[in-house]
Amino acid sequence: MTQAEKEQESGKEKDKDKERDKDKEKERDKDKEKEKEKEQQRGVKRPIAPPAIPESAQEQIQSNFVVVIHPGSRTLRLGRATDTLPVTVPHVIARRHKQSGQPRHEDQWLLRDGLNKPESNEQRQNGLKMVEQAIWSKKMSNGVRRTPVSADQARAYNCQIRPAVLDSSSRVKWTNTAHHPQHLVGEEALHVSPSDCYDVHWPVVRGQLNVHSGPGGSLTAVLADLETIWSQVIQKQLEIPLKDLKYYRCILLVPDIYNRQHIKEMVNMLLLNMGFSAIIVHQESVCATFGSGLSSACVVDVGDQKTSLCCVEDGVSHRNSRLCLAYGGSDVTRTFFWLLQRAGFPYRDCQLANRLDCQLLQHLKETFCHLDQDISGLQDHEFQTRFPEAPALLYQVRLGDEKLQASMGLFYPTTFGIVGQKMTSLQHRSQGDSEDPHDEHYLLATQSKQDQSSKSAADRKALCRPGGALDGEMSGQGGIADLSDLPRGCGGGGGGAGSQGDMELGPAQGDCLMGAGDVEEPPSALLSKKSAIMSQFESKALGLDKAILHSIDCCASDETKRKMYSSILVVGGGLMFHGAQDFLLHRIINKMPPSFRRLVDNVEVITRPKDMDPRLISWKGGAVLACLDTTQEMWIHQREWQRFGVRMLRERAACVW
Repeated sequence: MTQAEKEQESGKEKDKDKERDKDKEKERDKDKEKEKEKEQQRGVKRPIAPPAIPESAQEQIQSNFVVVIHPGSRTLRLGRATDTLPVTVPHVIARRHKQSGQPRHEDQWLLRDGLNKPESNEQRQNGLKMVEQAIWSKKMSNGVRRTPVSADQARAYNCQIRPAVLDSSSRVKWTNTAHHPQHLVGEEALHVSPSDCYDVHWPVVRGQLNVHSGPGGSLTAVLADLETIWSQVIQKQLEIPLKDLKYYRCILLVPDIYNRQHIKEMVNMLLLNMGFSAIIVHQESVCATFGSGLSSACVVDVGDQKTSLCCVEDGVSHRNSRLCLAYGGSDVTRTFFWLLQRAGFPYRDCQLANRLDCQLLQHLKETFCHLDQDISGLQDHEFQTRFPEAPALLYQVRLGDEKLQASMGLFYPTTFGIVGQKMTSLQHRSQGDSEDPHDEHYLLATQSKQDQSSKSAADRKALCRPGGALDGEMSGQGGIADLSDLPRGCGGGGGGAGSQGDMELGPAQGDCLMGAGDVEEPPSALLSKKSAIMSQFESKALGLDKAILHSIDCCASDETKRKMYSSILVVGGGLMFHGAQDFLLHRIINKMPPSFRRLVDNVEVITRPKDMDPRLISWKGGAVLACLDTTQEMWIHQREWQRFGVRMLRERAACVW
């Protein structure tokens, strides 16, 4: 056999070996598949692999394919992360009646529960007296005290005023509904005629989903309203076809104190119903620091219906410092209307139940109200009314201290006259979710069992010394970790917000938390006391300055508190009054604990960082978030959500879920 023939023969042998190896691999794969089928038949569950970020997600994300959504109580801000400014539309929808003769329903704008109680007017009057006293006690910049102006002085003039006709037609029209659209969104919904067969819904109220017992108030209906509004804005304003959302990602800004069930349903809607490929959920306060370029700040977000406060340090929101006050700019608007009526407001047909009148009052508040102590005395102003099917009218009005008194309602919330409502919210522990069995309740329970076993051994050793069994008595009880959630300012420590008369618990708070003397109380009794303290705290309406002091006082270390006092960031549209920055700074310095006046070099209130509109800062922070490399691991992808559900929020959300 020649050399060439030998080489040819050996090559054939190698090919045969390769074929045999391939056949063996195929047989092994078949065996594995058969084994899997048998396991499934026997009901054996294989372990679920932890979710991994797909390789495609690790590539550089294009910011123009990221949509940032900031849903507010009155305004929706939505846009691509690359946009300079977001699209801003009223967060409202009008839905056509399904049956003729159906009664109309309209969610209220400026009216709210708790205003028509017998005590409401008395509370308003008491609040106004405190405001007048505060105005008189603070001197003007020239060192002279203000001369108070009574409402009667303005009233005598305003009652004589009659409007001048500017034009026989206002050129403002109701929304055209001749083609019977099933729904109208934004400005079109605001201008739908009351005679048309439409219900008007605001899906977000005081920062939370507007779930109520009336028509359109179920969670399913509210989510459907959100989906319709957001989808229409994305299609019409951003010009993105809904079928292309599978190529886009979404960043959703949520309140600092959030309802877990609502967030879960919104994520479900965005990923599964609307079809975004991935989502990041982040808190408004943290995004505000990103948008303003600050590493740490006490973020004060004064919105239209709620005011939220939170201390943020290096991109982390301090849980115990979160506070949400159930009042905002719309309450100032309503109070301003009450003060205008006392001064003989010449537009006498103005009604808080009329949404177009509410728009006018919002405009008057933004135009006339201020927080500048140096502006005093009676001043003449004018305003126009332009309503559909009515002439354009020009009114003259004379006003005095009403413009300052209304704005100061944020610091004296009793002026709002709200009775019997929960005015302050704290971050509560999760109630648990059936889809997420290994949540913090599971961890607390398992940890508690381990602690109890180790504690019993320690107790046996401690029995030989008197009182030894009381050491660390609270540490091993499951659920007592929740005591850290208690408002610190309501005790005696630090002279915080609650020590100024809004929360008179005194040193006894420490006694009822940790037990007085040697009395040992069961965990259930401690928890019931804790809930009683929290409910008492939440029923109080803290003024804005006291709430800031309380939030900062809840920070863990003096160093963190010092950082927060030197960087108080005010965002949102509720405090955009002339003189607000100096006014708030003066009140913070006067009321902060004396011990910190020596430690803090410079107390600073920032109302327009980088000269930006404070209403857009949180949205801008969401856009910045889309460009950061560190956000890669925070994306929740559609497939992961389908497979693991709410567990992904616990694993990926930037805040502690």
